[in-house]
Amino acid sequence: MPLNDTGRAQARALADALAGEGIARVTTSDLGRARETGEIVAALLGLGAPDVDPDLRERWFGIFEGLTREECKERHPAAWQSWLAQTDAPAGAESRALAAARMARALAKVAALGDRPALVISHGGLMRLYLIDLLGPSVPLVANSTVYVLERSEASFRARVWR
Repeated sequence: MPLNDTGRAQARALADALAGEGIARVTTSDLGRARETGEIVAALLGLGAPDVDPDLRERWFGIFEGLTREECKERHPAAWQSWLAQTDAPAGAESRALAAARMARALAKVAALGDRPALVISHGGLMRLYLIDLLGPSVPLVANSTVYVLERSEASFRARVWR
């Protein structure tokens, strides 16, 4: 599914906000909306086409995949209650630990490309899992166009919300 007009406007606003920040490259998830966002931002920043990394895909949600919250609640009530209580992932879902490790692997690949700033465009759920590992459980939901700055020192990253 492609970005809608709101998503394209958010991508343009993100590019405007990042102009002058020295972004040298853009890397995106291979999923459509993230990739389209990356293409818009990269073009407006005068960069080449974004690198694409499947490791930046959203977490796989198993039996909940593709369902709305209401559909999850109706079709899988016990699993939905466990999910809300944060006691269990839905059947067939990627674990929190594996998803966060996948995001860490993707970020390490980007960091290995050089010391100049890079923009990584991924998905809110995956990003939040990684940030919870880094910052603790108080990380809020990651809304569209939210930017976190990750700074690498040695083999680890520090994170903070940008601006």
